[in-house]
Amino acid sequence: IVFGEQDLSGEFDVTGAGKVSLPLIGQVQASGLTLEEFEHEVGEKLRQGYLTNPKVSVEVLNYRPFYIIGEVTKPGEYPYTNGMTVLNAVAVAGGYTYRANEEKVFITRGNGVEAGYSASQAIKVLPGDIVRIPERYF
Repeated sequence: IVFGEQDLSGEFDVTGAGKVSLPLIGQVQASGLTLEEFEHEVGEKLRQGYLTNPKVSVEVLNYRPFYIIGEVTKPGEYPYTNGMTVLNAVAVAGGYTYRANEEKVFITRGNGVEAGYSASQAIKVLPGDIVRIPERYF
């Protein structure tokens, strides 16, 4: 939203390359930025010859889904919610199976590298993550 400028406001998609195409200013890099940083970036580009003092507000409407596989009741693709943790993800997938190792979790992020963590509320899940719940050893 650019306050007072209806023609510049609207819903815009982030491309696979992490860019957003906006009226007047063209493509702006969004990946790797917080919402506040992206707002500032758009405001700066609008200041460069278009608007004197633009007020920009950005909101994410839809996040990429996350995936959970392994020893959960209903593995699959689920919608991401802001602030999601590993335990929230397990709950969304119906909980652990009786064979699950409830102490460990593996997460694959955008870099494609799987990393192991202890399963706790402290471990955050991000949009696009693949969460794997391993089997415990008997």
